[in-house]
Amino acid sequence: MHPCEEYSNRNPHCYNFRKVHDLYYVSIQRQKEQMEQKEKNSRKRKLRICVATCNRADYSKLAPIMCGIKADPDSFDLEVVVLGSHLIDDYGNTYRMIEQDDFDISSKLHTIVRGEDEAAMVESVGLALVKLPDVLHRLQPDVLIVHGDRFDALALATAAALMNIRILHVEGGEVSGTIDDSIRHAISKLAHYHACCTRSAEQHLIAMCEDHSRILLAGCPSYDKLLSARDRDDYMDIVQNWLGENVKEQNYIVALQHPVTTDIKNSIKLYELTLDALISFNKRTLILFPNIDAGSKEMVRVMRKKGIERHPNFRAVKHVPFEQFIQLVAHAGCMIGNSSCGVREAGAFGTPVINLGTRQTGRETGENVLHVRDADTQNKIYHALELQFGKRYPCSKIYGDGNAVTRILKFLKTIDLDEPLQKTFCFPPVKDCISQDIDHILETQSALSVDLGGTNLRVAIVSMKGSIVKKYTQANPKTYEARIELILKMCTDAVIDAMSINCRILGVGVSTGGRVNPQEGVVLHSTKLIQEWSAVDIRTPISDKLHLPVWVDNDGNCAALAEKKFGHGRGVENFVTIITGTGIGGGIIQHSELIHGSTFCAAELGHIMVSLDGPECMCGSRGCIEAYASGMALQREAKKLHDEDLLVVEGMSLKNEDPVSAIHLITAAKMGNSKAEAILKTAGTALGVGIANILHTVNPSLVILSGVLASHYENPVKQIISQRALNSVQGTKVMTSDLEEPALLGAASLVLDYATRRTY
Repeated sequence: MHPCEEYSNRNPHCYNFRKVHDLYYVSIQRQKEQMEQKEKNSRKRKLRICVATCNRADYSKLAPIMCGIKADPDSFDLEVVVLGSHLIDDYGNTYRMIEQDDFDISSKLHTIVRGEDEAAMVESVGLALVKLPDVLHRLQPDVLIVHGDRFDALALATAAALMNIRILHVEGGEVSGTIDDSIRHAISKLAHYHACCTRSAEQHLIAMCEDHSRILLAGCPSYDKLLSARDRDDYMDIVQNWLGENVKEQNYIVALQHPVTTDIKNSIKLYELTLDALISFNKRTLILFPNIDAGSKEMVRVMRKKGIERHPNFRAVKHVPFEQFIQLVAHAGCMIGNSSCGVREAGAFGTPVINLGTRQTGRETGENVLHVRDADTQNKIYHALELQFGKRYPCSKIYGDGNAVTRILKFLKTIDLDEPLQKTFCFPPVKDCISQDIDHILETQSALSVDLGGTNLRVAIVSMKGSIVKKYTQANPKTYEARIELILKMCTDAVIDAMSINCRILGVGVSTGGRVNPQEGVVLHSTKLIQEWSAVDIRTPISDKLHLPVWVDNDGNCAALAEKKFGHGRGVENFVTIITGTGIGGGIIQHSELIHGSTFCAAELGHIMVSLDGPECMCGSRGCIEAYASGMALQREAKKLHDEDLLVVEGMSLKNEDPVSAIHLITAAKMGNSKAEAILKTAGTALGVGIANILHTVNPSLVILSGVLASHYENPVKQIISQRALNSVQGTKVMTSDLEEPALLGAASLVLDYATRRTY
């Protein structure tokens, strides 16, 4: 043993000194390692990004990303490669708009073999594969960003993958018709990272065994421009510049149709029928030349054969700058064709769209899209034009919310170049995968709920699981103008807050009293508690302000939907929800669907008459359940007792300045006030008889009592059913709701259930 060790073992003071010394040494070593790591991070070089664009369509998606990269020179170096139809005169030499946007083009590659047939597409891919290696070797990018599903993009991805260059694929995982599907999925398999647009696309990529941690649900980058440029002051100057001075807003058509490479013969015939229908429809039309796919040459011949370029109603163009094109689409009376722009970007403006044929089969679409699957006659297309032209639909954010570029840049900064380049594939349980499980961004799919009550106006952010993430409450104004203004302000504030807490708002659900037409989003007749609230279109102003889809329904129906999604009604096919609050209302779920009725008056349960000569109801009739059992009815009876000094009993306190309420009546009954007990018994009997009538009418398997008075009525209702209902319905379950906010949760379920994407 070393002498010092022997000494230290005998001397505890020396031992303690050695222990402190060791700890000090370890601490110094850790600080040194941390300093070295910080120095290493500070020396981390900028990420060299190469963006390759092939045509006018993919540039509209890539340009916002390029702008974001260029605006952050401390983090990125941008290289731009241009190839494909950008460099062809017949397609507008669209590389010039890239130069006009002040991007330095690192390389221009002529890769298109003319012929516009299947063989020419294959030869073009081969030519691109011959030319790309030299360019990529010279630029030495860390990451290549490639977009979509074009054959040029497949050549780019193939070259980069074989040269060990990391690939970020934008808009992978989507589904559409033609060969594009196969190309898109092939690029996804070559790509190392994915920036997809929709939840479904994300799920498709996961199902394709892509690593979930390398998938970003970003939204479509073009939406960043769409939503910010929608309300340009000079939009009519743009429209008239392209279509003539006499054209008016929403009184013209935008037509854009491409060949279907897997069915060229039929797509040419369809194009001919489309042109005939447009000529017959006799509206000013901006028609763009088709893309460079196989079959486009024949389509151009058809267009010229029909004299479209000389026709006074038509303006045929090869290219329109994207910023101007979105103004033309936003203010058009209709868009027709088979371009993805119709099923994607046009929805952001609520522009009516006619989607022809199979090219976009499988795309997620908003309600603005009318599909003409088998467009085999001119009359069918003409009829579609009659149905769609001049309409307006709620704005849709299926493909983005205007924040895609921010997410993509954040995603790029997380790429670790020291990680192994070799891809790994995963086999996740797709059905169980609800949210992104990635460190750099975690967004919760949510709804914005609005509850219009007689006293308060409430807005809430509600998650998919029914959690109220954040709630806002204000007094409900008395006038229409002030109420709408406050709704829009509260919703706007909530959307801003949602972004900061990583909640993705899918849409807005509105719960309001009165009779509602949910199809149009209109309050037909309101209750007397909400003034100036009849014949009100509430959907349009909210949708226009937030660019989100909006659903509106009666508060009783919303309570039923809340129970169906989050409460006792989950998994129950037939049930009734009854709200016992200020008034009496409810909703009926039959065969798992909400019943509205022919005039949207179904489930006005509070106005079921249980007596021919009972007390007067606010509806003007007599003997309604609401006239007996509502909070207002109990308050009325409590005031009568109080005025006669028959309400307050020993042990009960009621100050003179306190307003008499239903709660005082319930308290008095609990403390032995026989007259209060009799009133509550009558109220419970009236409600029970009404519910027995409901059981005999719709025969549900469950009755859910909701609202502040529900717990007081549960036992009386059960007793009346057992005494007065038919034997066949006496076994019906009666339960009190566990939901604290049925109106807000019901409004959220309007969005979360019905914002599921319509897929063609």
